[in-house]
Amino acid sequence: MNNSNRKTHHFSAQVYYEDTDHSGVVYHANYLKFFERAREDIIGISKLSEMWHEKGIGFAVYKINLGYHDGAAFGDLLNIKTTWEKQGDYRVIFFHEAWRPNAEKPAVTCTLELVCLGPNKKLMPIPDLDFLMV
Repeated sequence: MNNSNRKTHHFSAQVYYEDTDHSGVVYHANYLKFFERAREDIIGISKLSEMWHEKGIGFAVYKINLGYHDGAAFGDLLNIKTTWEKQGDYRVIFFHEAWRPNAEKPAVTCTLELVCLGPNKKLMPIPDLDFLMV
């Protein structure tokens, strides 16, 4: 992830037993939950709730690319590092990394593209949101 000119957001994600598979490492799909929570923290839950309930506006994942490098384990407190960039009027790309404590490389990397959907699930330009102005 090239984040030289981007602000990095940090989000802590505790790995619970329920997040792991029979081998004691995080089940692969659960990283998506950790990354989703980080994005909600960036945008703001109250802002997302207001957009959804008052305007019928939400976000949808358009494309995702994941790389698994080092499985996180039950009890780890992950540091989810996220940067983002708006590309055009209709897409925001988030770059996530899940870091284990004292790790030398990220456990998982993710590039995720979001689009904005308005009422009736129609594609619409992404509204001006505070996190995009950084």
